[in-house]
Amino acid sequence: MKRLLKILFGCAAVAAVGAAGWMGVNRYREQSGGSTGLPVAQARAGEFLAIIRCRGEVKADRSVQVYAPLMPSLRIAWMAPAGDFVEEGAPVIRFDSSAAQQDLIQKEAALRTAKATLDQAIAQGRITGEHDSGDLIDAQFQVELANIKTASNEFISRLEAERNRIDLTLAQQKQRLQQATADQHKVGDEVKLAGLKRQLDQAQLEVDLLKSRLERMEVKAPLAGYWIVNSNYNGGVSNTAAPFKIGDNVSAGMNLAVIPDMTSLMLDAKVEEIDRGRIKAGDDVRVRVDAVPELVIEAKLSQISPLAELSLEGAIARSFRAYAALRNPDPRLRPGMNGGMDIVIRRIPNAITVPAKAVFTRGGKPIVYLAEQKTFRAVEVEVLARNPDEVAISGIPADGVVALVEPGSNDDKQKGAK
Repeated sequence: MKRLLKILFGCAAVAAVGAAGWMGVNRYREQSGGSTGLPVAQARAGEFLAIIRCRGEVKADRSVQVYAPLMPSLRIAWMAPAGDFVEEGAPVIRFDSSAAQQDLIQKEAALRTAKATLDQAIAQGRITGEHDSGDLIDAQFQVELANIKTASNEFISRLEAERNRIDLTLAQQKQRLQQATADQHKVGDEVKLAGLKRQLDQAQLEVDLLKSRLERMEVKAPLAGYWIVNSNYNGGVSNTAAPFKIGDNVSAGMNLAVIPDMTSLMLDAKVEEIDRGRIKAGDDVRVRVDAVPELVIEAKLSQISPLAELSLEGAIARSFRAYAALRNPDPRLRPGMNGGMDIVIRRIPNAITVPAKAVFTRGGKPIVYLAEQKTFRAVEVEVLARNPDEVAISGIPADGVVALVEPGSNDDKQKGAK
């Protein structure tokens, strides 16, 4: 009994596998166009997005240029490798500072000499002032003494009194002369000190200037991003220009490199003139980058150029620039990568989508060839919207299978379009 049950179960399993295989073969034949061997495709039901497809490249909306400092005789001593990612504040270029350091040593020595000379002049002026003050005190004493001797006294002869008055006059003149000498010394010392202070300030200014130049000998990154080195056109021949490198002499204020802001990436694309009137800022956009084909970025159309650009490549045509900002961009993206974007201009819910090559024309009307068993039937459809690769239609079942090439025999077309 058990053996009989095993045999029955085995037969049932074999029958099930055979039935599944038969259904799969029939389904495959039906999907592949039956015995005709024509390529087919399954219709898809759901939302259809009418798009305008355009091409462009990834760019940074914000970039910071790096310039050489305003200094003479600059020579690159070190540079960050081109293409490396640099952090904000990290050094990216160092210039040869040996000559500036030698000048700084000389200027600092001159500054110390000027300071010592000024200190010496201040001390000498203080000594001169104290000496003049003593002389003035002595002159004042002589005036007072002579004044006392001129006092009226009956015991002093007239001749002696006259001599005392003369001495008083001489003492007063000597006091005035000493005061004038002290004033002259004071003014002279002030002028001398002012000149020495100017020399000291000039020496200090030159030292500070050299120190600031030495600080500018190291250029730091103004923001985080990729270090892109510009070409050196100092030779004057554009076709032989090469990126700046260690050892190059550069002029003051020369544009050396650029650092794009990686948080401001956008896709800059060209929109044909015929499509300009169908798009507007704020439209949904799907961005694809050639270097990262599996990445689809949902974005918005942020800006459209107000003026058309004339292209002279091939046929003369006009186009508009359209920009889509990439929020929180993928770290694999880089400025200059080629890509494309699909601008969504219309959404059709519950549409039936078939490949564009599945729609044909008969009698000026669109038709598709719907697979039925082992043949195809031409079915007239209504085209709701077209994209470069697919078409939204109505008039066939949502799960219909359509031919991708037009059947060649009249038997396949004899049923006509509905």
